[in-house]
Amino acid sequence: MSEPQHRAYDSDVQEVASPTDSNSKRSPTASCHELDVEKAESFDDNKSLASYIVPTLPKGVKTALSKPPSYFTRFRVWYNPYRMMFTFVFSLNMVGVVVACTHHFPYADKHFAALALGNILAAVACRNEFFLRYLFWVVVKLFQKWTPLWFRIAWTAFLQHIGGIHSGSAASGVAWFIFAVVRNFQNHAHKHIPKAVLGWGVITVSFVGITMIAAFPWIRAIHHNVFEYHHRFAGWTSVAFVWIFVCLSDALNAEGGFTTPGNNLAHAQEFWFALFISILIVIPWLTVRKVPVEITVPSPRTAIVKFQRGIQQGLLGRISRSALLEYHGFGIISEGIESNCHYMIVGVQGDWTRSIANDPPKYLWTREMKFAGLPYLCHLYRRGIAICTGSGIGAVLSTCVQLDNWFLIWIGSDMEKTFGPVLFDMIKRRIPKERYILFDTKKEGCRPDTMKMLKDIYVAFNAEVVIITSNPKGNEELMQGCKDNGMHAFGPLWDS
Repeated sequence: MSEPQHRAYDSDVQEVASPTDSNSKRSPTASCHELDVEKAESFDDNKSLASYIVPTLPKGVKTALSKPPSYFTRFRVWYNPYRMMFTFVFSLNMVGVVVACTHHFPYADKHFAALALGNILAAVACRNEFFLRYLFWVVVKLFQKWTPLWFRIAWTAFLQHIGGIHSGSAASGVAWFIFAVVRNFQNHAHKHIPKAVLGWGVITVSFVGITMIAAFPWIRAIHHNVFEYHHRFAGWTSVAFVWIFVCLSDALNAEGGFTTPGNNLAHAQEFWFALFISILIVIPWLTVRKVPVEITVPSPRTAIVKFQRGIQQGLLGRISRSALLEYHGFGIISEGIESNCHYMIVGVQGDWTRSIANDPPKYLWTREMKFAGLPYLCHLYRRGIAICTGSGIGAVLSTCVQLDNWFLIWIGSDMEKTFGPVLFDMIKRRIPKERYILFDTKKEGCRPDTMKMLKDIYVAFNAEVVIITSNPKGNEELMQGCKDNGMHAFGPLWDS
């Protein structure tokens, strides 16, 4: 018996056959990944995708994987570049700490605070809107489309998982601060280190440690406000204490007394690290503005927030009810910089998002400097697929609207009722039918076979990469399926 199939939402049903893109050749790198082309649907041209018949799963089947993923595949998805970079950065620093403890690292004995602050600077930079926006822009400008696919995939993996450097450097910075304090206590007698320096060292380590502990994954997931308050305010306090520590250390003379600070401060590495840390922290906050918004609530599960002015694709924004507290990041939907508005989809999940739907404000605080996300790197690729579920459309819709070389797959339940007419109107006006599939599981009464659909579209659209925006379970399943089928894919992380 043949597998049940349903047509794509808002498409006509007709027979289709056989695969190519007349305008571009398939990358040799992509083709060597053993994609099972024979089992994928084939099409005469991309126009036929307008009537693609979406394969569906039998009733009761909830996974699109034909077989459970191997342990190796699951490990590859779990041990992603984020964890690789964390391992590399933290291990390298721990080797340095061990060597310094054995007195075989003379630089560390003289500049242990500089090693701590250098790591903290790297951690701050890897989460700074200004630095990342510039880094993403440079990579896209230099490498888009013309470089080998493996090279662009490597850059995408690095930038998406740069949080591994953030967490690895932060943990290493705390380790070097502990080393610095311990070494000061060991040397305080013969180097005449006063108690003020020792005390401020302990205080600084304590606050830096609180900042790091507040960012542990289980705290972020379960107690988001605890994470935000402690990570932000303990972090700011740590920077103030770092300045005091640096100035006290600079003012310390050989006899254990203090001279006028500043004699050698400008020549100290610690001073410049602390200065750049402060600048990077301050810059995004200088762009905070209170802006008018229009909020519609098409369903109890969703609020659509409308802002003034158009935004380029690939950027995300943070919003809050107050100037300092509870900032939440969301994907930005816009038809382009020439548009007069942009939108954010706020899915109702916690107390803060529920308050946006139940008590819509007329003004919100936001940072005018938007930060670059994974979709910004879509410029690197000749062709790609963005697949999302539910409110994940907020991260990728701008990409498929503004870039005509990206294919949209959006899966959800009772979609028009949940998200309202604005998004559907934008999709139907701005994206040709051959470049999108909308699948409503409630309307169709079944789930789509996402892996077969992805394989079909990947071949027919001549895609180089897949961007996934789903819930954790859906993301993991699709990532594992793409790995097994030789498709390059990237999905969201808790700290990407």
